Amino acid sequence: MNALVSSSQPSSSPAAALAPVLIVGGSGVVGAQGAQALRRLHPGLRLAIGGRDRARAETVAAQLGDAEAVVLDLRRADLGLPADARFSAVVVFLKDERLNTLKYALQHGLPYVSTSSGSFEIAPEVSFHLRHPGRSPMLLASHWLAGAATLPALHFAAALRRVDRIGIFALLDEHDMGGPAAAADYERLTTAAAAQILDDGQWRWVRGEDAASVGTSVDGTPVAASAYSPMDVVSLAAATDAHSIRLDMALGESASRRRGEAFSTEIALELEGEDFAGRAVRQRHELVHPQGQAPLTALGIALGVERLLGLDGAAAPAPGLYTPDLLIDPAYFLRRMRESGTRVSSRDAQDARAA
Repeated sequence: MNALVSSSQPSSSPAAALAPVLIVGGSGVVGAQGAQALRRLHPGLRLAIGGRDRARAETVAAQLGDAEAVVLDLRRADLGLPADARFSAVVVFLKDERLNTLKYALQHGLPYVSTSSGSFEIAPEVSFHLRHPGRSPMLLASHWLAGAATLPALHFAAALRRVDRIGIFALLDEHDMGGPAAAADYERLTTAAAAQILDDGQWRWVRGEDAASVGTSVDGTPVAASAYSPMDVVSLAAATDAHSIRLDMALGESASRRRGEAFSTEIALELEGEDFAGRAVRQRHELVHPQGQAPLTALGIALGVERLLGLDGAAAPAPGLYTPDLLIDPAYFLRRMRESGTRVSSRDAQDARAA
């Protein structure tokens, strides 16, 4: 994974003064990379790697340095933690079916980051937060790769006077599923419910033939895909005037692997609308990370924690319910994506289909 540009903070930095960030699932594949991304972004920030297996958590903590391992029991309201445990935030890299991590964060007034809920699953989280609205800021970051599609889409949309349609095609290489938690999320989100799309101004839930589609890989290869509903569609609908928004996801072979190289992860953004000169536009923006989905997910969560704790130089947000696009500047997010190794290219959408 390419290193982020480090802030090179001294030990006296605001990050060093904070209690550790508790990373639930921090010993997993993506959680460990999330911890590494936070460490590169803010070297002085202390981290607590939480998991069920102490040995695995200790291994990750030792690799990070200035980190501790904690054993968690998500069946308990106190997470199995000592009464005097102190943290600055709670970041969850797995699906907490009981929401005890959220209850713990609300009880202690801690910023909270959720990463594994589909758009059809957020009602329990929202309800708990609404019951305790003044206790903590809660970031619903269950977007594709924690905002790696939504934030760039909003960056490109800002250059248009009007956006009519946003199409997202996400290609996850079948060799890049990640660990058991990621596989469980994929299975649940693709089988538990229909996918949510915005179709000509109308919200629809689609499955079967209505959900099926064909996406275009960055090398022009058509790939069978299906509508998918993390939080991207609802966030983009709230942020733009687009009347049609849809995210299609494919699990298959990435263009890099077809060339005989290692797998990569691909995101294609198609925007249709009108520019400020009054001309109709159809744009396609392609984002490729050569090391797959985990580095981008880790980066998105790290930037969310940075903003929640006010480590980017601005004041930390007040208690409330947020999505990444409400907290993080899209241009800043895209710049960090580039620094992490993401390749970005843009062309006419029609040219992409003809390639």
